[in-house]
Amino acid sequence: MNAQVHNSQPDDAELELFRDNVKRFIQVEILPHYEAWEAAEIFPRELWNKFGEQGFLAVDVPEQWGGFDTSFHYPLVIVEELMRANCGALGSSVMVHSDIVAHYVLNRGTDEQRAHYLPKMVSGECIGAVAMTEPGAGSDLQGIRTTARREGDEWVINGSKTFITNGQHCDLVVVVARTDMSVSGAKGTTLFLVDADAAGFARGRNLEKIGLHCGDTSELFFEDVRVPDSAVLGEVGKGFAVLMGELARERLVLAVSAVAAAEGLLLETASYVKERKAFGAPLAALQNTKFKMAEMATDVRVNRAFVNECIEKFIRGALDVSSVSMAKLASTEMQNRVADGCLQLYGGYGYMREYGVSRAFTDARIQRIYGGTSEIMKELISRDVLK
Repeated sequence: MNAQVHNSQPDDAELELFRDNVKRFIQVEILPHYEAWEAAEIFPRELWNKFGEQGFLAVDVPEQWGGFDTSFHYPLVIVEELMRANCGALGSSVMVHSDIVAHYVLNRGTDEQRAHYLPKMVSGECIGAVAMTEPGAGSDLQGIRTTARREGDEWVINGSKTFITNGQHCDLVVVVARTDMSVSGAKGTTLFLVDADAAGFARGRNLEKIGLHCGDTSELFFEDVRVPDSAVLGEVGKGFAVLMGELARERLVLAVSAVAAAEGLLLETASYVKERKAFGAPLAALQNTKFKMAEMATDVRVNRAFVNECIEKFIRGALDVSSVSMAKLASTEMQNRVADGCLQLYGGYGYMREYGVSRAFTDARIQRIYGGTSEIMKELISRDVLK
């Protein structure tokens, strides 16, 4: 089954009104508390409910499953504005919930699974996570060791996962497990929908990271977790195909988030260099500052143009693996260049946590790793170039 995408073009005025509402929510409900959440290394679970009350979760899910049936542009607005506001941890968490887990259920689930989970995911009552990465299997999904064995009409899951976004807050976990050990990992994997209150499921510690501090990233453990046949997402043994089918959206949204983060940081830095003085004049008057800002602005705009092209292709169902891999590779590498360049313009102050550029710098680093590393993106692109 192909991913479901609402392919109508949005009304520009309505989309901008929606964007204004998202910006206002960020200003009122998030930014006054964000530093405290970063220090606590987790944001409150209640924030998810506030997102849901405002209609900011999984908005493009069809109305019959509790959503608002919007075009793809609307969920992108939410991610863009969170990233522009330098709330990378929240942007990442919302993306996993709304753009990955909700669409696994929507595109690969049964009607019963959709009816059970999606309305609660839209409201914020049920938060989603994907349990894919393991201590010994990161980019190599074929190295997964978590197993699910059949016992009667149930499956028994055993194993552990790590680096799981939304691991502390999640109510639903999409678990990738081996169901056939006689074939290669790619052929013998199955996806399961596991409720966080299932016996044998346990959350590990909230992992300490160099960035995305308030985003909960956890270890998850499964010890004889029993789930019924109805918990299988998609077909038994076809889990790898399901994962591959949803990667285009995930990587495209990551590319969008990278461009938006760079756009927001560039605006912030432009304001700073016009106010900060050195050698008796604003930093913005120095040729090095002018040239560096010009280079970064060009870098951002070129990436924005390509990402926008990929968005339109995705909506038409024409986005190929090589193109979305290029978008993810180019935009996340660009985000890191811009974060580094902006921090340099701040000088010593850029290294201080009181300035947002320091957070933007550390938050950017993970973008080149999750969703497929830059090296994996190059491998995928090269297959197309050299075919």
